Amino acid sequence: MSPNESNPENQNPSSGTFVSGLLFIWDFLKIVIIALAIIVPIRYFIFQPFIVSGSSMEPNFQNGQYLVIDELTYHFGNPSRGQVVVLRYPKDPKQFFIKRVIGLPHERVEIDNGKVIIFSPGNPEGAPLDESYLSNQGLTFPHDAAVVGGKNVLTIGDDEYFVMGDNRLASSDSRDWGVLKRSNIIGKVFLRALPLNEFEVYTKTPAYSF
Repeated sequence: MSPNESNPENQNPSSGTFVSGLLFIWDFLKIVIIALAIIVPIRYFIFQPFIVSGSSMEPNFQNGQYLVIDELTYHFGNPSRGQVVVLRYPKDPKQFFIKRVIGLPHERVEIDNGKVIIFSPGNPEGAPLDESYLSNQGLTFPHDAAVVGGKNVLTIGDDEYFVMGDNRLASSDSRDWGVLKRSNIIGKVFLRALPLNEFEVYTKTPAYSF
């Protein structure tokens, strides 16, 4: 063998290791990039985690439970009565609340003698809301805000909603701070992930008599 001929045994083995290392890093980066491209849009634009804080939604949602919020649905439609939503507190948008949608745009909500009464174009005389999901025997009482003659009376405008917690005795809601702007609603509860023994997917809206 002439001195100019290459001998594999004389080649630097570290060069092959270096190239293999670069290929491994590049493959790893591709996996990370693809994962981020999938996860980030889901996390920020489709689903968002939410941890229940407080007792305002008992008995249906307990303090510390881990929920997943569907942020996508309301880009294609509006909230429905009975859906449980996560919202920005109107008086401090940095705070997030969980409440149930009770009144819809162009309706009037009255709370009288423990009952919620909905006045709408379809029910101009008013119809009581049957809320089987409530504790406290299903009774709802007015708070100090918007009380007229011992009643809570609120008229809901365009892109506005009336929301309340299921634990009506321990909830700060539309009875206190008025109607909720549509823009303050983040999304609806899609599933309860934790604790595992209470895992549940929420796909149905409560049925009402009107």
